[in-house]
This record gives sequence, structure tokens and C-alpha cells, in this order.
Amino acid sequence: MVDLYGQYQKIQQEIDTAIQEVVEDSAFVRGKAVCDFEKNLAQYLEIQHVVSCASGTDALTIALMALDLHPGDEVITTPFTFFATAEAIAFLGLRPVFVDVCPDTYNMDVSQIESAVTSRTRAILPVHLFGQCAEMEPILEVARRHQFYVIEDACQSLGAEYTFSDGRKAKAGTMGDIGCTSFFPSKNLGCFGDGGALFIRDENLASRVRRIANHGSSCKYHHDEIGMNSRLDTIQAAVLNVKLRYLDDYNAARQQAAALYTQMLQDCSSVELPVQAAFSSHIFHQYTLRLCHVDRDGVQNSLREAGIPTMVYYPIPCHLQKAMASLGYLPGSFPVAEQLSSQVLSLPMHTELTISQQQKIIHNLKIALSQHRCAGESSK
Repeated sequence: MVDLYGQYQKIQQEIDTAIQEVVEDSAFVRGKAVCDFEKNLAQYLEIQHVVSCASGTDALTIALMALDLHPGDEVITTPFTFFATAEAIAFLGLRPVFVDVCPDTYNMDVSQIESAVTSRTRAILPVHLFGQCAEMEPILEVARRHQFYVIEDACQSLGAEYTFSDGRKAKAGTMGDIGCTSFFPSKNLGCFGDGGALFIRDENLASRVRRIANHGSSCKYHHDEIGMNSRLDTIQAAVLNVKLRYLDDYNAARQQAAALYTQMLQDCSSVELPVQAAFSSHIFHQYTLRLCHVDRDGVQNSLREAGIPTMVYYPIPCHLQKAMASLGYLPGSFPVAEQLSSQVLSLPMHTELTISQQQKIIHNLKIALSQHRCAGESSK
């Protein structure tokens, strides 16, 4: 699904030098590269503060902690995302309140937010899924009207750009109160382990986020509140500092690969192709198809036999996960998310894809689709 070694080979000398500098300095925690990376990423995002941490999940958890939410408070989010989004909410004793997603972009259906608001609602947590922004302008308007916080899950969209109706542009993760991202190796900007970061404009809030990530301490051995130990280690920061220089190129390579996939699948009636919203760029963290009237498991098995990996993101929506049973949601609660979970299939997507690889993938995909068409469906 990704070719991390191929990507490394192209920048091997820069990466190796950066890691060697950390080893020679031996400041493996909170070394100079961490501060440098935070400053460089803040400059890239055009935001005042970036606070790094140990993972995208920690970023979400720290964000919720920093906003003084209390057990029982409700956070509106999407059921069609990686489980960590809802998990971070529930971990703190907050209640995830889901709204369904749009059938084309797979992002939060903003028309359903108002109906999910209760007297306990305190925040909205949209996810910029698969590489493009959720519809932030109406989300921010609802939040402003009700005085809710907005926490952006930008773990799959670093570098994507949102365009407001007045023409203003902003990077994913920089529009709400706090943005969160992950540097998991397969991300568009990925390190060689786990890592994450939070994006904040307000200086006081940024100071609190930094304190929470450091055991609630802003002065060594003085702890002002309960926090956690969540740090991006210096070697990971050094790797990210190098890769950040290439992020726009990486995103452009993914967009180019996505365009070729789309071109080769235009005549295929068995799939619905990824839709790019008018208000957002798409950096294709994933290239996700929606299969129509075919046996997805059969298609996936046939591709596996041909040596082609695929993934289902995500086979069970959050509201139907066993860990969320206490929320009381049942099958049918969010029909779009549930249907997507039974239909979506993601193809290999990374910066090192070649035209011949993509041709092989699509050739075998079309064969698999024809072999596993549901009864009564004819091919185009």
C-alpha cells in the first residue's frame, strides 16, 4: 500500500545526516530538531504555534483536555473514521455524538449537526478524511453561534487547503481552536515511528497544550495540573524536518497518481470514483473507491492473489464498534456510513507509484470486478 523504503532512498543522504547529528548530540528527547521542526511546520501552516507530541491519538486527547471539557460533555463527530477519533473522546469520559457523512466526500454531513446539538454539547470534531477537508465554513458558523469549540482531526490531510466562500484559504487543521495531526509512517508526512502534533493560534491555549503534554509541567518538577507524557523524540523530529521540505512534492505526486487512477477507471460502471469537493484540495492520503453491485471481498481476494494489496478503510463504523456499545447506537443509525463500510476499497497510494504499477493494478481490478459482479448486474 505504501513504499516507504523507496521514498527514503531518494532522500537517504539527508535523512542519514539528520539522524547522525542527533546521535552525535545525544539529546534524544527535546533535542534541537524538535524545536526546529515545530517552528518549520508552523511556518508551513501559517499558524502561530505547533506543539509536537507522541501520536495523533495523543494529539486528539491533549486537545480535548486543554479545552476544559468535563465527563458527560458531548462532542459531535463522524462515525466514518479511524477509531482513535471517537476513542479519544470516550477515553476522557466525554460522549461522542455521531452525525452521518456525505455519500460522495465521506466527510461529516454538516446539514445534520444542528439536530445533534443538545444542552451538553461542547465541541465539534470534524475529520478531514482521506486527504480533503470537511466543509469547515458551516461547521465554524454553527460553533460560533452556539459557542462550541472546534477541534480538527487533520491526521490524514496535512497540506490540504480549504477555500472559504470569500476566497480566503487555510490549511487543514488551522481553522478551528485546535488542529491535530499524526506522523504515522504511512501519512503524507510520516516519520520512522509514531508522532503527532497540535496546531494552535491562541498563545495561552498553546502554553496549556504544551504543559499537558509534559506531565502538566511548565517548569521542571513543578506540576500545575494532571497531564501526560507525550513527546516527539528528537530522531523522529529530525526525519520530519527533512521530509517537510518535500511535503508539497509528495502531495503533488499523490495527486498525479490519483488523476491517473481516475482516468483509467472512467469507463468502469462498477465503481464510484473519489469526489473532490469544490471547497477543498485533495492530497489523497488514500485513493478510495466505492464498489457498486460487486462482491467486495471477492474483488479484494482476487487482487491479493494477483499480488496487489488493498485495504478497507473502515469495515466497521465507530458507532457499531463493541467498545461504543454503551452509547446505544444500533445498525441503521447512520445509514450512509454503514453502507460505505460495506462498499469502500482503497488502492495502493504513495509517492513512489509508477505508471506501470498503476496500469497493472487497474487491469487486475477490472478483471476482478467483472468476475465478482452480483447476480443480475451486467457489465458496461
